[in-house]
Amino acid sequence: MLRTSFNDDWQTRRKVNPFAELSGPVAPFQSVTLPHDAMIGQDRIPPEGDVTMEGGAGAYFPGGVFEYRKTFFVPEELRGKRVLFEFEGVYRDATVHINGDYAGQRPYGYSHFHIDADPYLRCGQDNEIRVEARAHQDSRWYTGAGIYRDTWMLTGEVVRIVPDGIRVTTLDVEDDRAVVEVATRLRNDSIALRTLDLAVNVHDATGDVVAADTTKVTVLPGEESIVRSRLYLREARLWDVDSPHLYGCRVTLSDADELVDSDGADFGVRSLQLDPERGLRINGRGVKLRGACVHHDNGPLGAATYARAEERRVEHLKEAGFNAVRISHQPMSKAMLDACDRHGILVVDETFDVWTSAKSGFDYSLHFPEWWERDLEAMVAKDYNHPSVIMYSIGNEIPETGSPFGAAWGRKLAEKIRSLDSGRYVTNAVNGFLAVMSDLAALRQKPEQVQQQAAESGAGINSQMADASDMLNAVSASDLVTRRTAESFSVLDVAGMNYADSRYALDRELFPNRVILGTETFPTRIDRNWQLVEQYSHVIGDFTWTGWDYLGEVGIGRPQYATPEHPRPVHTASFPHLLAGCGDIDITGHRRPASYYREIVFGLRTAPYIAVQRPERHGLTPIGSPWAWSDSVASWTWPGWEGKPLTVEVYSDAGEVELIGNGNSFGRRPVGAEHRFRAEFEIVYVPGELVAVAYRDGVKTGRTSLQWANGPVRLTAEADRRVVRTTGGDLAYVTLTLTDADGTCHTAADRLVSVEVSGAGELIGFGSAVPSTEERFDTTERRTYEGRALAVLRPTAAGKILLTATAPGCDPVDVVVTAE
Repeated sequence: MLRTSFNDDWQTRRKVNPFAELSGPVAPFQSVTLPHDAMIGQDRIPPEGDVTMEGGAGAYFPGGVFEYRKTFFVPEELRGKRVLFEFEGVYRDATVHINGDYAGQRPYGYSHFHIDADPYLRCGQDNEIRVEARAHQDSRWYTGAGIYRDTWMLTGEVVRIVPDGIRVTTLDVEDDRAVVEVATRLRNDSIALRTLDLAVNVHDATGDVVAADTTKVTVLPGEESIVRSRLYLREARLWDVDSPHLYGCRVTLSDADELVDSDGADFGVRSLQLDPERGLRINGRGVKLRGACVHHDNGPLGAATYARAEERRVEHLKEAGFNAVRISHQPMSKAMLDACDRHGILVVDETFDVWTSAKSGFDYSLHFPEWWERDLEAMVAKDYNHPSVIMYSIGNEIPETGSPFGAAWGRKLAEKIRSLDSGRYVTNAVNGFLAVMSDLAALRQKPEQVQQQAAESGAGINSQMADASDMLNAVSASDLVTRRTAESFSVLDVAGMNYADSRYALDRELFPNRVILGTETFPTRIDRNWQLVEQYSHVIGDFTWTGWDYLGEVGIGRPQYATPEHPRPVHTASFPHLLAGCGDIDITGHRRPASYYREIVFGLRTAPYIAVQRPERHGLTPIGSPWAWSDSVASWTWPGWEGKPLTVEVYSDAGEVELIGNGNSFGRRPVGAEHRFRAEFEIVYVPGELVAVAYRDGVKTGRTSLQWANGPVRLTAEADRRVVRTTGGDLAYVTLTLTDADGTCHTAADRLVSVEVSGAGELIGFGSAVPSTEERFDTTERRTYEGRALAVLRPTAAGKILLTATAPGCDPVDVVVTAE
């Protein structure tokens, strides 16, 4: 079917009761271009101020009901043809009306879906489509709201290739040849039998046709038919993380010489193998998953899913050393899948955060029993041709996995996926603690009756553990969890484990056929976890929480310090906290110290790395959660702290590191794996240059340095690309940085930056990585954080986009981006 963008010329507002609309003035509609997040532009409110609040889980943004409308003309030539609307994602409980009539709905906010529109359309005149979306206490993280992903208008003949109707499967790969099958699903909505010609062409990255097939196909009236074309690729180029080669497939349907329909799909040729002795293999080569869990929001853009935003995130994650992404905890966007295909990032795509047991007051558990099959079908249809997708996750931390009924549900979901796609593996991100949580609650309530169960669980319910990670691991390794989760794990190809590295060695003996994936792990344990991943063949990877910071779950990774009133960490931060604070990369795309530490642990970085703990916290006792990295910054600019003590962290895989300040050595410290890749130096702050030198067996292996920012503060602006496209969801990212004359970032000189955008583009997001603020992302003024801010531009036409930025005490700066 012909696919046309349907993103332009929408209007939106908060949903208004129709009776209220009759009684007086109401909120007006605002013009928007999709994708659009209706929530990110709302005022955040402390939870006590509004009963509809999502609380800290949703970053204190209000929920609500939002409506969208669009008027569009339907030409007379579409009469008698098929017209569909495709929505890649509407959060949430979407209902669609066309010309006032109900046309369809989709409760789940992360599934793409189609609306059969032609019964409701009026050809030769204007039509109206309305979409309503609801978000209200239905998630444990920031969701956004509204039509936050792309929309499409699909038009075609009554005999056609159905949407998502082309599936390419690699049947065989050997030496330099591959056999692929192209299965094309056709639909005949006419009342006559139709016999047509179907042609398949496969082309390589240069556009040259490398395989082709043509066949006759007869489709009965009112039925569907699947046409399978078996093609041979000689000298096939394989897809993998190091060389993500993609092929294109084009299918055309014709009647004699008249074109009836055409569609295409990109795909990659690769093989997957899995066993506990040799682990995961791609094209016969073993690979360990260096994984990042990632939520779906795009920081300053909220949940709005632009193709460039997704690709930029994938680029940054790969540059930071990750080779895999687990989208958490919902199906990944099409744009991000495309980016993972192009850049060689492996994907664990996830279905649901809930099944039948609710985690929030009005979450998807209310719809799961009725809709789960359709949502699984939508995810597999979206993912099937993407070589980056190697595994489907049927859930995240589902409490039911500890019960027989939950295991039965898991079996249903796993078998449904296998019936749709037998070429990928099935996992489930099981949290052993949650799986036996009802038992643990009983331990608190009736300790005298369950002492034996307490001993079996290892839960330490009646004693305090120093670290939540130790507690989760102790419970996960208990006999109680072993017994209660055995069936749920048995239905899977890969046992996904959240915060359960204590089971890795244990299950080698208890379940010798079990393959394990650390589907969610604490960032502070990556050195120990990665050692286990490398040690055990049946453990195929580690996914940290998280690779990229996100809105909501506010403050779970924030630094905390002990006080007499609060000797232990508090999970959720109070308003106006905005961010989770646990990402290796912050919401603007800037790598934090934990990211470089992880790169060293992975064996991908030989140079040491310097991070400096904030001197104002020196001497305090940190009590942060296991998601919290040290409160450190890669900066040697600390005005006002001259002559005062601070702590310097140096990360390295070498044998020892030497710290040198302005030419004076502070000595050497042991480092490397035996010392958790970290050395600390207690020194006095003196401005200038700080250098770390790594040694292995007395030989220098790497060097890095930090310079202080000295002299007048300058404002700089740099676009990630100078040329962008006007179509395809392209964006320009402009980083604004406060520096000295030599370009060193001035992390201690934060100030308000104003931006003005003119020409062929608009400002769609402006923000920083500050974890707690009442500033908005939809204004033209934002204060920098640690010397940085980020502006996001969307092209609106071909031409020049001019951004001018100003800050007190700095000369204005300009950036020009060309939209083509």
